[in-house]
Amino acid sequence: MSDARPDTRPDARLSVFKTYKLYVGGKFPRSESGRVYEVSDAKGNWLANAPLSSRKDARDAVVAARKAFGGWAGATAYNRGQVLYRVAEMLEGRREQFVREVAEAEGLSKPKATAQVDAAIDRWVWYAGWTDKIAQVVGGGNPVAGPYFNLSSPEPTGVVVVLAPQESSFLGLVSVLAPVIATGNTAIVIASEKSPLPALSLGEVLATSDVPGGVVNILSGRTAEITPSLAAHQDVNAIDLAGADEVLAKELEIAAADNLKRVLRPRTVDNAQWSATPGTERMTAFLETKTVWHPTGALGASGSSY
Repeated sequence: MSDARPDTRPDARLSVFKTYKLYVGGKFPRSESGRVYEVSDAKGNWLANAPLSSRKDARDAVVAARKAFGGWAGATAYNRGQVLYRVAEMLEGRREQFVREVAEAEGLSKPKATAQVDAAIDRWVWYAGWTDKIAQVVGGGNPVAGPYFNLSSPEPTGVVVVLAPQESSFLGLVSVLAPVIATGNTAIVIASEKSPLPALSLGEVLATSDVPGGVVNILSGRTAEITPSLAAHQDVNAIDLAGADEVLAKELEIAAADNLKRVLRPRTVDNAQWSATPGTERMTAFLETKTVWHPTGALGASGSSY
């Protein structure tokens, strides 16, 4: 009998390359075009092939986001907070993977990449805590000269296209995505064109969290190729231009005006802004205010009857 033993030499294994895919409707399709493009690290070394999204992929993402909107907007704010916190839990479990991907994507040292990832996880927790509090900040009772109650309450705008920052591939991405879904909107994310891998990996985290399919859809590819059709899409309600340059931002603003989309245009392109403590601006940017009037009824002599 021969003594057949497995080859345990370090170089005996085959290299298993990761196949990055889009995240649309809770599933992981390849681009319908079959196209990919090469993604390199900060030194120009090949990292992976990323899907090159087409206009058809973008339309599919809009359909998925619209389908998911009713359920997500109708969920309680407390429940949305639980879901966002679950995302943070899952990110914490895959922290080392994201540290590696961010370091490669942005040319950062491991300590600096770790700081970026930790800040992104903390930001998910921060927005998770705001889901059931933002209504108290931007809503409330309004004084009126008459026998009426006048109440204002915030509601989500709808389907929001988010152009992720080009340079801050993960912290910047989380900073623009989390406030959109925290307030009940659904999102179509266009990942950083040159550094899409952290965004595509985030899709894997969302799929294994409690985020319903279609609430977040992630596309990679040429930003200037994908976004014009989304800006003009009649079933998209708003667009965040964080990842657009001046020329593209102007083009998208013009296209978005056709159906009166809400447009959030960044004031600066300084990447340091993503490390700053976020305020409520990105949450309120994609909220609509519903005002309800209700008669108080006939007032008695004391003026206190309803």
